[in-house]
Amino acid sequence: MQPPISAGTVLQNRYRLLSVLGQGGFGRTYLAEDQGRFNERCALKEFIPMQAGAYALEKSKELFQREAATLYQIQHPQIPQFRATFEENERLFLVQDYVDGKTYRDLLNERKLQGRAFSEPEVMQLFRQLLPVLGHIHSKGIIHRDIAPDNIILRQNDNLPVLIDFGVVKEIATRFQFPATLPQQTTVGKLGYAPSEQMQTGRAYPSSDLYALAVTAVVLLTGREPQDMYDDVNLVWHWHQYANVSPNFGNVLNKMLSYRPGDRFQSVNDVLQALQLMTGPPVSQPVPPGKPQMASPPVPGSNISQMQTIAVGRRPEPTAHVARSPRPGTPYVPQPKEQTLWDNPLAVIGICLGLAVITGIGSWAVVSAILNSSQPQPTASATASPSPTASATPTLTPSPTQTVAYEQRLDLVPGESTTAEGNLRANETVTYIVTAKQGEQLTIGLEDEGVLLTVLGPDRKPVDDRAERVPRWQGTLAATGDYYVQISPVRNLPDSDYRVTFGLEPAAEPSPTPTPSPSPTETPSPQIETQRLRFPEGEDSILVSERVAPNLIRRYLVNVSAGQVMEVEAVEGNVRFNIRYPNGDLVQDAGGVEYWQAQLPDSGDFQVDVVADDAVDFTVRIKVTGNPF
Repeated sequence: MQPPISAGTVLQNRYRLLSVLGQGGFGRTYLAEDQGRFNERCALKEFIPMQAGAYALEKSKELFQREAATLYQIQHPQIPQFRATFEENERLFLVQDYVDGKTYRDLLNERKLQGRAFSEPEVMQLFRQLLPVLGHIHSKGIIHRDIAPDNIILRQNDNLPVLIDFGVVKEIATRFQFPATLPQQTTVGKLGYAPSEQMQTGRAYPSSDLYALAVTAVVLLTGREPQDMYDDVNLVWHWHQYANVSPNFGNVLNKMLSYRPGDRFQSVNDVLQALQLMTGPPVSQPVPPGKPQMASPPVPGSNISQMQTIAVGRRPEPTAHVARSPRPGTPYVPQPKEQTLWDNPLAVIGICLGLAVITGIGSWAVVSAILNSSQPQPTASATASPSPTASATPTLTPSPTQTVAYEQRLDLVPGESTTAEGNLRANETVTYIVTAKQGEQLTIGLEDEGVLLTVLGPDRKPVDDRAERVPRWQGTLAATGDYYVQISPVRNLPDSDYRVTFGLEPAAEPSPTPTPSPSPTETPSPQIETQRLRFPEGEDSILVSERVAPNLIRRYLVNVSAGQVMEVEAVEGNVRFNIRYPNGDLVQDAGGVEYWQAQLPDSGDFQVDVVADDAVDFTVRIKVTGNPF
């Protein structure tokens, strides 16, 4: 394996390495500054091929790019954003966002020093915040393969868990090290966390990630490692003796930890439903005060009688009596048995006859109604009394697959924002109606991953080609009228909370046509901002990233000795250079150039002016080499 790259090294003339964040058998992760993004911190993951040679490098690059394309598909706020890939000195790198926070391994170690571990509510919260992330990647056919406390970071700025270090790089190395023609002895996944099918055959399913998540949960709950709780002879887990959890949550974890993949939950949605049943209301609930209890409406076509149910033939519960001990010498006198209605044979016979009569009358009425509805009504001289009808038709409760739509009108004030929130089931959609004028700018953003929005214009059609099933939309409105913002849950989620923010900006005032002045107005001179450059110790070049505009010139002073060679080039941005001598005169053939290199005849502070026709961000590399005269 090649040695680590030293801190301070700049890769691709852009990424300045600060330190090594971690190292494994397949590569390293560096903390770096992206000098092309105003020194924003990022993570560089280096992949080191296990085999040497030109063929090995080419094959590795092919697989690496394929898997980078897979990572590019993942757009989720709780997964570090993939930025780029590049190769330098036969090393392959991935660039991702840097997550500032502590891993759950670090958090657990801190608690173990205090003699405690994670509680059940904390692990339940982790599940609710992380399961939708797994559902997102599984919906794209991606399996993480390496879920463990080390690969979940509690992000500092919002206290949300972030899933890092997909097993992609390890999977690449394994596929290349063990070709498909040979038996694969894969080690993708952490021992003790990855299930047997993943460790032995290399196959991984959504339930494989759920298994690893459950192992992570019991490790956090107990503070013990997997090998301390798993019986590899009988293939069973013994973690309950080290943790205090509710039976329901324990059953959910045990099912996720099943040895056979088919015995586990098969999807994130199944786990979410099981957790919902744990925390949902009981089957029988007391009716809140003031709220009438409604009977379930009848199913059309059923033969269930609408007659009120009467309790019949149940013996009342006997009243308990406290037996008193007789005084010594007092003879026992049996107490007479209390007589009840059911001890009277005549009363029992009477009740039975009454019930028989009521049942017969009810049956006759039902049969007559059926016969009358299927035959034409004959003309009769006597008019029968009409049966009483219900005053209102019962409303049927929609089935889980029936779409339920709600609408709500919002009054948006230009220049202000409005927020709406709620909860939607899988079959529900809410539409917010806003009235806006032509030219106004509408901005709509969702804060939750489980829902998406669609923006329809006054004609009830999507306002543009980027307004359907998106998390955010912004645009200038083409017409005056009502706009419809439909919000619905992501597929395969039983329900989802949502919070949506609306913003409306007034239409831009038309610029008045300037009245021509009798005499031409003198163009103001552009502002010049001067900065002296100092090269890092031991370096002969420097990268500078700034912003320039037509009315703003960036001037950099570079101290050069006579005989040295100075080179100036634009790495990013459509900019030009004016190179000037220390006395301010323009160097010959060095005005408005995009690249310049020359040996300098004089010593002093040469001026490098960066100019542009439009406002633009740029990155410039300035290099000074050679020995002075």
